[in-house]
Amino acid sequence: MRRLLLRSPAFARDLRAWLKSHPGTAEVLEATLEQLSADAAHPSLRTHKLRGALSDCWACSAGYDVRLVFEYVPHEAAEAILLLALGTHDQ
Repeated sequence: MRRLLLRSPAFARDLRAWLKSHPGTAEVLEATLEQLSADAAHPSLRTHKLRGALSDCWACSAGYDVRLVFEYVPHEAAEAILLLALGTHDQ
């Protein structure tokens, strides 16, 4: 089941900043978002539930050290993915 990807304002800012400083990663990010929409549990994404302050969130990998943080949310009688943040694991 394909899920709609919704971008939070914080994610949009993170994405713009990331692509400005890492322009060569645009294709990898695009492929990751496509895969996330198609199958969030795909093994290549290494999707996992977060703990602690982000315990309601999930994360997946987009390349070696880039991660996307997201939540599953209801949207128009279906489940969507709300993209919350993008950055390195340490950020």
